[in-house]
Amino acid sequence: MKKYKYIFLLIGLSIVGCSDLEEEPIGLLAPEGFFQSTGDIQTAVNGAYGHMLHRNFMSREMSMSLMLRSDMVNLNKNVTNAERVQFNDIKLLADNANIAVYCPKCYQIIGAANQAIAGSELVSADVAVKNKIIAQAYFARAFVYYHLVRQFGDIPYLDKPVTDIQAASTMSKTPAAQVYLNIIEDLKFAKEWLPNTQTTRAIPAKSAASGYLAEVYLTIGEFQKSYDEAKDIISKESTYNLGLEADFQNLFDATKSAASKEPLFLLDFNGQSDGDQARNYQAAFTGIRNDAQYGYGGGWSVEVPALAVYTTWDSRDYRKAFSLDATAVFKGVTVDYTQFTNTSIGGYAAGDNSPHIAKFTRKAGPAAEGNGRTTKSDYIMMRYAEVLLIAAEALNEITPGTTEADGYINRVRARARNTAGVATTFPANVTTGLSKDAFRTLVLEERRLELAFEFKRWYDIARRKLGTTVFSASGLEGAKANFDPARDYLFPLPSNELVRNPNLLPQNPGY
Repeated sequence: MKKYKYIFLLIGLSIVGCSDLEEEPIGLLAPEGFFQSTGDIQTAVNGAYGHMLHRNFMSREMSMSLMLRSDMVNLNKNVTNAERVQFNDIKLLADNANIAVYCPKCYQIIGAANQAIAGSELVSADVAVKNKIIAQAYFARAFVYYHLVRQFGDIPYLDKPVTDIQAASTMSKTPAAQVYLNIIEDLKFAKEWLPNTQTTRAIPAKSAASGYLAEVYLTIGEFQKSYDEAKDIISKESTYNLGLEADFQNLFDATKSAASKEPLFLLDFNGQSDGDQARNYQAAFTGIRNDAQYGYGGGWSVEVPALAVYTTWDSRDYRKAFSLDATAVFKGVTVDYTQFTNTSIGGYAAGDNSPHIAKFTRKAGPAAEGNGRTTKSDYIMMRYAEVLLIAAEALNEITPGTTEADGYINRVRARARNTAGVATTFPANVTTGLSKDAFRTLVLEERRLELAFEFKRWYDIARRKLGTTVFSASGLEGAKANFDPARDYLFPLPSNELVRNPNLLPQNPGY
């Protein structure tokens, strides 16, 4: 497991957020004094990846927003925090507290990547040697901008270190289409220079850059390019040391996931915590309150799957059994989910009467802090099963009804039939010859189940404009009357940023 050495911009000026958010630097050291060797470039790169483990990024605030905005995860009815209620009920306000903290964290990651790229110009070394290092920075920058552009649309785009705070505080937004082009260029550079494999999947290799290229192309409707990129990865499965994990549950087993061939890129929480830096919150937010079965006092029952997620998921699918916990242990007694709210320990009810998410709790290992906040879970940001599904979805848009596209889904389903080493017959292979529309529906449903609770579902809803269907009365969470397709596929830009910098106006439509 890789533990990054963090630098929270020791270099140059303070970090700039969405416009002019400033953070007091730990120390001041001019880039000319810091960047002396390729090792210094790597240290700056590590700073970017270190920021990804902070609670304000995927560990807590952003992941919570993505989970609650989907059609699979509800907010526990007893939770009243406004920023969470707004995401869950699709009633976002521009001063939402989650957005207010993770937006600047995104730009801290981008800022560190920009410092590494610019700082490399100050180091006398072979260009190829430097490019292999800064390719990691290009990937980090693309990875974060890809999250931001899907959430907010037009956004400020910074590709150089901020040396003029006044100029940065008056910058305008970059159109989303251009942001996507910039992301693609960064990923192409990363793919060219990254090695075929790395010592850990927490450091991107060629496959990670290529995988995100395939997904970006899919998101913007460039289906031929998406398919070509995904197909290229599949053809290099051995070269990139990729494959499907034989047993689905091993992907979420902290003792086994690091050795798996399936992840292309992951965030590695190693069980250590420095306050909110590197602390893993998913076990706490998704775990069953007061549940004793995993040894860390249970979670907080905040992000709770809609009951229909459980009841509509065929119980013959092994992925269901591992993705969800339908029982808990209270005071030594095993209790069914239908009795969770009737079970009180210390005055606190266990949680909603619904199975809870198990991917971040069941095999996350011991935790030094209560509620699992220092478990060693890996947050898999992309894995090989998704590459196969991207290839299937993109190919269907180009040439519907191919056995090749069927085969990619069949491979994912074949793994789902391996129930802890016991072969089963469900889920069955795809029915051949489906129409384009029928296959599209099928592959999106396969993504929903295969990638359940892995922070993907909201992005699928947004890119395929599924909101009017999934948030209707027939949806998993029932009708969400507040959903407005003219407004709600984007989040509002942070109101404090618009006050500080009117050049970022107009606000996203409807907010």
